[in-house]
Amino acid sequence: MSAPDGSPVGTERSIGQLFASATTEMSALVHDEIALAKAQLRKDVKRGATSGGALSAAGLVLLFSLPMLSFALAYGIRTWSGWNLAVCFLLSFAANVLVAGLLALIGGVFLKKAKKGRGPQKVAASVKESAGVLQNAKPHPRPELPADRSPEAIEAVARSSS
Repeated sequence: MSAPDGSPVGTERSIGQLFASATTEMSALVHDEIALAKAQLRKDVKRGATSGGALSAAGLVLLFSLPMLSFALAYGIRTWSGWNLAVCFLLSFAANVLVAGLLALIGGVFLKKAKKGRGPQKVAASVKESAGVLQNAKPHPRPELPADRSPEAIEAVARSSS
């Protein structure tokens, strides 16, 4: 098993290697946060497009079907019931409004789902959480040096780790 920078686990790494490893991991974290934001925004846009399409379809059905459906339905009701032609046209119009209302209801449901989508807010909260964790991170405490250690020994260690 090895560390992210390729060095074997258990071996001491220099400060430069640790810094490089931390930088690489921070970069990966930022890239992952951006990918998450893109995915959530794509999902919200898809819901918005679906609701817009359903609402547009409701309007188009009401607009383009009224003349043909009204005439066909009105004359069909008149043939079936023998009622006055004006009443038959009113019933035909009511049926068209009912269909358009159902399509608008479906569009409204998708619109509510699109508004509830909190993709950017979730990403912002995740980034704030990551920043909070990084701000609270403390360096590993170093043990106190014994009084009998000479400056030469400290200097030798400093040269070997650089």
